[in-house]
Amino acid sequence: MSICIGLCLILSPLGLTVEASGALMSGDYISDTISVAKSLQETIAIPKENESESEAKSEAVQLITAYISRYRNRSQVNRTLSYTTMQTALNSMAGHYKTFPNRVLPDQLKERLTNELEKAAQLATNES
Repeated sequence: MSICIGLCLILSPLGLTVEASGALMSGDYISDTISVAKSLQETIAIPKENESESEAKSEAVQLITAYISRYRNRSQVNRTLSYTTMQTALNSMAGHYKTFPNRVLPDQLKERLTNELEKAAQLATNES
């Protein structure tokens, strides 16, 4: 009986989904990549004057952390071109938001991030 309870406690977190920033991480790499890319593109598009910009940045960092944590150690995913493209964009975005929390993304970085996120989502779709 105690072995059964112990196994249930150990294995039960494996079946849960991860929720970050209102976006549900389903465990399906393709749909998660597309939804994270879309969510981050929306964050990039928020103007500095918007009151929710600071909260959106914080949620973006949480979402990035959840995504990278979920897929970083999955060898069937982390070797794909879509993942490495996504990881490059996510590292750049999180790095800027953590290092310069009060500064807007420079236009050149915005453009690069938008392009990389679009490319990662497209690559993920093509790899399916």
